[in-house]
Amino acid sequence: MTATPLVTRSREELAAARVELADGDVAVVMTMGALHEGHARLIRTARTRARYVLVTIFLNPLQFGPKEDLSKYPRTFDDDVDICTREGVDLVFAPTPDVIYPDGDPGVRISAGPLGDVLEGQSRPGHFDGMLTVVAKLMHLTRGDFFYYGQKDAQQLLLIRRMVRDIDFPATVVSVPTVREEDGLAMSSRNTYLSGSDREAALVLSRALQAGADRAEEGPSAIRRAAREVLITEPLALSDYLVLVHPSSLEEVPEWYRGEALLAVAARVGTTRLIDNFPVLVGPGGGGLEVFSDVPHAALHG
Repeated sequence: MTATPLVTRSREELAAARVELADGDVAVVMTMGALHEGHARLIRTARTRARYVLVTIFLNPLQFGPKEDLSKYPRTFDDDVDICTREGVDLVFAPTPDVIYPDGDPGVRISAGPLGDVLEGQSRPGHFDGMLTVVAKLMHLTRGDFFYYGQKDAQQLLLIRRMVRDIDFPATVVSVPTVREEDGLAMSSRNTYLSGSDREAALVLSRALQAGADRAEEGPSAIRRAAREVLITEPLALSDYLVLVHPSSLEEVPEWYRGEALLAVAARVGTTRLIDNFPVLVGPGGGGLEVFSDVPHAALHG
């Protein structure tokens, strides 16, 4: 029988438990709770590379705007620990906000800069500053060697990589392919908000992305056109954006562009805002990718 992971709540408990993991690499999977198969995949992937796996469960208030769903966000702690147990997690850190922010709202935060003002940042001002602030704090507190994040939150992943590089964090960030339901819907804790009809409508996001990826050999305009033609067939999905952008700069790629690009979509289905994306290789031999290569991408302007 798999042992239940040690659950720590305070900085002191975490530090003491972390000392016991000093004889091997530690991989960290950061979550806001409401764990699902996507998180389980992150944990399993982390296990293949590190001796120990540490999961953080913290619903970060800084990531939620005044009109967003912090109070409604699903809280399933017992089920979360069950998943951690099943996947062989060694240590869980589940602090309350006063542990992470002992002085209340932090006066100093990590700024996402211009990359945090577009796409999701345009719809959710300040979201990425709050995300990077807590990620930075949790990186320091957990002292992990590897940090695993899903490709589904592509802009978040890009910003975490940039923060680690720009501020010289001694950490390795690893991306894991988006985990999907059998019908193609990207797994998300917010999927629990969807009614039956909303969930059916939400499938148009992945169908649109697949349609775009299928035209990747033909170039950017063909990708955008194919994806848009599918997306507009679903009146219950109110599109926020559908873009094909450079994976490092998030700038729209021009028609001459060939190489890796991010095809991303956001839409509101019912009362729920959903995001999804496909990494794609644009040009001859192109198509959908699971994740981007580890080769640094130059910005479009060189």
